[in-house]
Amino acid sequence: MFSGGSLVLQLSYLLLVLAVVTSRKWPRLFIALSALVVLTHAIGWTGDVATMGWMALLLACCVVVLGRDLIADRRARFSTDEEAMLASFLLGVPRHSARHLIDGGVWLNGTVGDELTCEGDPVERIAWLASGEALVLSDGRQVATCKPGDLVGEASILTGEAATATVRLAGPARFWCMPAQTLRTYLDTDPQLGALLERNFARAVRNKLHASNRTIAAAGGVA
Repeated sequence: MFSGGSLVLQLSYLLLVLAVVTSRKWPRLFIALSALVVLTHAIGWTGDVATMGWMALLLACCVVVLGRDLIADRRARFSTDEEAMLASFLLGVPRHSARHLIDGGVWLNGTVGDELTCEGDPVERIAWLASGEALVLSDGRQVATCKPGDLVGEASILTGEAATATVRLAGPARFWCMPAQTLRTYLDTDPQLGALLERNFARAVRNKLHASNRTIAAAGGVA
């Protein structure tokens, strides 16, 4: 059987494991709690001054970083369209990180016929439709429709390959876009943010494949 002090240490180890396996939002919190538990163990059981000092320092650092992020999240402000982005491909991204990412792109207004991607060409930017629709064309044939809330170009961002289809606006539209290289920099420099975005991109790709299959089936299948 574990003694009381040993059980306290086991709890600290469990919290460290949770810090490793949880998403971006929680690791520092679990690390702070683990440091607090070890500090309590040192004060109540071992009296180890060195451990007390290191754990107090680790706890203080975590509190400072968590407090900074909390303040940044509370200060972040978003328009109605940007809030919709948070609920779609930025789902799970901390608000202050999302604010920084959105500010790295631009909002544009498009008209009928504007191309967001061209089949066979490199994808120069990723786009997110806030309003309007776009036609997805493969070999000149419509295979899907992009609607408000849909991403354009995310599949090629993930693979680095050329566009698999042409995406052309069906009418007036408003969309947010970011250069592909800028987005790849975000993915490379912040692994946790990159993992969240890649997961959301992969979900968007799956949804598009399902929609494309339904469109092709409704048109009588592939000729």
